[in-house]
Amino acid sequence: MVKSGEIFTPDFKPIPWWWEASPRRDDDGAILPQNTQVLIIGAGYTGLHAAIQAARAGLSTTIIDAEDAGWGCSTRNGGQISTSIKPNFETLKKHHGEELAISLLKEGQASLEHVEAFVRDESIECDFKVVGRFHGAHTPKQYEQLARECDTHHPGFETGAWMVTRERQHSELGTDAYYGGMVFPHHASIDPGKYHAGLLKVARAEGVKIINRCAATAVAKTAHGFSINTVKGPISAEKVIIATNGYTGALTPRLQRRVIPIGSYVIATEEIQAETMDRLFPKNRILSDTRKLVYYYRPSPDRKRVIFGGRVSLWETDPRKSGPKLHAELINLFPELRHVRISHSWAGSVAFTFDTMAHCGEDNGLYYAMGYCGSGVGMAGYLGSRMGMAAAGLEQEPSCFTHLKFQTLPLYSGRPWFLAPSVAWYRLRDKLSF
Repeated sequence: MVKSGEIFTPDFKPIPWWWEASPRRDDDGAILPQNTQVLIIGAGYTGLHAAIQAARAGLSTTIIDAEDAGWGCSTRNGGQISTSIKPNFETLKKHHGEELAISLLKEGQASLEHVEAFVRDESIECDFKVVGRFHGAHTPKQYEQLARECDTHHPGFETGAWMVTRERQHSELGTDAYYGGMVFPHHASIDPGKYHAGLLKVARAEGVKIINRCAATAVAKTAHGFSINTVKGPISAEKVIIATNGYTGALTPRLQRRVIPIGSYVIATEEIQAETMDRLFPKNRILSDTRKLVYYYRPSPDRKRVIFGGRVSLWETDPRKSGPKLHAELINLFPELRHVRISHSWAGSVAFTFDTMAHCGEDNGLYYAMGYCGSGVGMAGYLGSRMGMAAAGLEQEPSCFTHLKFQTLPLYSGRPWFLAPSVAWYRLRDKLSF
């Protein structure tokens, strides 16, 4: 095992590994205009996709961001793309009825297809690949539950999923830590930094103005739209789209009360020998497991490193402290990586919701899309596009996500006081295997 003082490489960096190929140097010196037809707050996947649609509809479009464009989870995620719907069909049917449940599942599938089509049509080089996901069962009981779900028909589309027994597990993943698992063949991987850089290029080509380090401080309704105060001055807009997800704050208190910011932590290992990578990750899948405090991981696009993420802390902000915790979980799964060090460690905030579903719509004139629950690489762009079209008056039929009640809790104002006991309970459940 790597000694604590040697767990980091000599050239360790507390930044996302994705930033090596896509550094945060995207400020083109754009000046904040006095007015715009569409103003978007947040320059991640949601905001950029919304802006592209609005600009292509012929509307003057401006994005502002409190940090550099893409500073948040759009370039801090693990680069995994799923169908983005956490509850299964039976759960959705129970809470929303069969018709809406089917529509939600269809839109989840559409979010995955949206990314693939967009990357192809816009010729974005971002290492997009349909590699499939192996979802490991951390207990025999969880394997049985996965098997039941695998046999369940999903109205509207078929997942194509199949089960892998523990005896056959090494054909998918070189670990004995799971009791088998399920393969989702249509899930995909991407380099999130390159993807975001490609989105920036497309948006700017469409005439979108992107103003970095321009935090909005107040939004007020006016007779003709909105007046927005920012740290770089005021701007008026006919339409406003909130695209802040895990960084939603006091600017929009009603939305802040409906999302739960949760830290998600990731490390990248130093380079690993090719034969080891081939033995541990023979199918090049993206990977996750059935634990409530899930771990998600994958080979890097060049198959030289492991990108390993999970929710190992609540409020930790020092990647040098969260990194060793992730490293310990990595070697629990793959003991032969005990001598492999960490080259990069970072964190970001994802937005969960009280019903574990994404939400979008219009709130007192403000359009929004957020609450992707850690599965936003596909859904953020998909719902962002739909909100951009809605703001432009081009959306023929609202997304079915607009029909979901955006829930909150009494006394909740955006600081999740209930998170610590919940995480402690989930950690105990995972440890005791029930």
